Amino acid sequence: MAATPPLCNFGWKAVDARLQATDGRTYSILDLSGPNGLVVAFICNHCPYVKAVISRIARDARDLKDHGIGFLAINANDAEAYPEDSFDNMKRFAAQHALPFPYLHDEDQSVAKAYDTVCTPDFFGFNSDMELQYRGRLDASRKDIGPADLRRDLYEAMVMVSRTGKGPAEQQPSIGCSIKWKTSPYQP
Repeated sequence: MAATPPLCNFGWKAVDARLQATDGRTYSILDLSGPNGLVVAFICNHCPYVKAVISRIARDARDLKDHGIGFLAINANDAEAYPEDSFDNMKRFAAQHALPFPYLHDEDQSVAKAYDTVCTPDFFGFNSDMELQYRGRLDASRKDIGPADLRRDLYEAMVMVSRTGKGPAEQQPSIGCSIKWKTSPYQP
């Protein structure tokens, strides 16, 4: 069943954490910020919504770098219940898709809970002060690969953030597979 996150809570501050990445390094989320902002994307390996747009996510991450926007992705799914989302499979997924950004593992799901993540993909766009300015979709595609000329919602919003520090007032929510929680996201 598809899940839809709430719309942008403008000004909410990014939460930092140190997470292991598929490249063998450990990264601080905030250290991956560019001079004009940061996109934190929650994705996973098995979700058909992510699979349909992963090449566009990579393209937008590469293009946003030119605008001073950093980019990272986090997988928080329960790998015991969903083995395709294991850390070893994350490494394969990152290599297969030549991800141009760190792909981080949130094994205990604490970061996904802190961000109140709902689905994969779920995008959080922050300005240079690490204030949330975008929480919306990548583009209008869903589980099917959309046409190449789809409006690039995330990219255009983050270019705006890079120039003005503010995101668009009107945003379309992302849609995707629900996060696969080990327990309820609000239990210890």
